[in-house]
Amino acid sequence: MEANYRSLEQELEAVKNRKVLWRKITAENLDVDYGLLLPRLLGSRLLDRLESELEYFTGDLAKIFVYGKWHPIHRQQVAFGDTGLTYTFSGNTIPALKWTPVLLCVRDIITAVTGHYFNFVLINRYRDGSDHISEHRDDERDLDPAAPIASLSLGRARDFIFKHCDARKPEPYKRNVSTVKLVLEHGYLLMMNPPTNKMWYHSLPPRKNCHGVRVNLTFRKMVQPS
Repeated sequence: MEANYRSLEQELEAVKNRKVLWRKITAENLDVDYGLLLPRLLGSRLLDRLESELEYFTGDLAKIFVYGKWHPIHRQQVAFGDTGLTYTFSGNTIPALKWTPVLLCVRDIITAVTGHYFNFVLINRYRDGSDHISEHRDDERDLDPAAPIASLSLGRARDFIFKHCDARKPEPYKRNVSTVKLVLEHGYLLMMNPPTNKMWYHSLPPRKNCHGVRVNLTFRKMVQPS
């Protein structure tokens, strides 16, 4: 087993030299890069490793506070990062667990490929098409507003929707700004560059006929506590 783990990390290490062919996606105040980071077999090995290693938050850490009430999240979630980091969103503050060797390896690959350093990763596991995440912006004060967010998809492909904040306003303030839809595929990396997270909401909507697990790793740069 240990030999297999070392072999996986060695294969991941080699991806640092990979040249990603980025697809640039732009709209009004939206700046996104999307490209294949991990070959299919390597991505599948990484997914298998995470499925065997990760234990997801339960209890209060698996809830959000919305419309005056606590609700369980419609997915599984866990976070890792540098010592002392936490992430507060939707009324809940979750701690960063200590980095695992394979997550550090993935983080270093993304840093090498993109030139951006990340000190935190939020991992969401979608058990099937019923698990989802509603429209939201990653604009919390814990996040460095000048840094992008790097999102690595593993497993089942799912639709990902961007919606401009002005398209969500009530009349007469609502503007007709077209949504942007992507299909996030296995092994692909999505870079959400500023000011995307300030002006656009994003979601992973339910898809009842979508079977199979999807694991998403969103690497972020958090503001270090003083």
